[in-house]
Amino acid sequence: MQDLKKKKVGVLMGGLSGEREISLRSGHGVASALRSRGYSVVEIDADRRVAEKIFQGKIEVAVLMLHGRFGEDGTIQGMLEVMGVPYTGSGPLASAIAMDKDLTKRLVRGDRFSTADWRMIHGAEFPQESPLPLPVVVKPNNEGSTLGVSIVREPSSFRPALEKAFSLDAWVMVEKFVTGRELTVGLLNGEPLPIIEVVPRGGFYDYEAKYTKGMTEYIVPARVSEGIQKKTQAVSREIYCSLRLAGVARLDFILEGETPQFLEANTIPGMTETSLVPKAAASIGISYEDLCERILQGATLKL
Repeated sequence: MQDLKKKKVGVLMGGLSGEREISLRSGHGVASALRSRGYSVVEIDADRRVAEKIFQGKIEVAVLMLHGRFGEDGTIQGMLEVMGVPYTGSGPLASAIAMDKDLTKRLVRGDRFSTADWRMIHGAEFPQESPLPLPVVVKPNNEGSTLGVSIVREPSSFRPALEKAFSLDAWVMVEKFVTGRELTVGLLNGEPLPIIEVVPRGGFYDYEAKYTKGMTEYIVPARVSEGIQKKTQAVSREIYCSLRLAGVARLDFILEGETPQFLEANTIPGMTETSLVPKAAASIGISYEDLCERILQGATLKL
């Protein structure tokens, strides 16, 4: 274990993406947990002056609690590599790939894992009809927290869904809608945590369902057979390695029959005390404070 209690730890949060508020909640929670364990922690809002703040604050280790663009997409990771400041989570390349849903699915399918069919549309095209049979899921290629995501069941809903997604990104993914249990697998340093089954009361796990108390039921361990659990965890571990992820990450699936269909990878999952990874860790006796400390201990330079 690294002796990081003698170093100045910067928890980077906030940032410039649409997930800023969630990032602040994650960051404040992690900073508080690390202070309770005796670490010297500085909270840093990762705005356009983030490099200057890290330099002036003499930060020696960075804990990344940033979500979305300019935080989860490899940009901050690359900056920290240049500055020589060890940081938590995945490196620049893995972060950039995982942020791009299209590239991630190409790699996952290339490794022969199951993922729903999809098509990409650029903003210059704007077709009248879905390129795949309905129902489909329409989502921005480079956003998290289900921002800009719609389920399209009727032809008349397709163009409004495209407009919503294009308001956030130049590339939009149209993905086959898969019916089944929604499963999520947190991984800590490559080891899968218990699977959580996500049951949104409204039937759609959108931004509101994610972050509004009582709108979603979380069941851990998921109500699936032991065989499905082992299979899903094994697939998660292999995808984690294939994408060159590091530290804590979370992979989302839909269980179609007995096949876990990969949806996406989250390289900096939410870390509020009620977020999914802390829930999974708590189910096997890992406290929130222990989890935060383990994440910090994984801080390294990756290049």
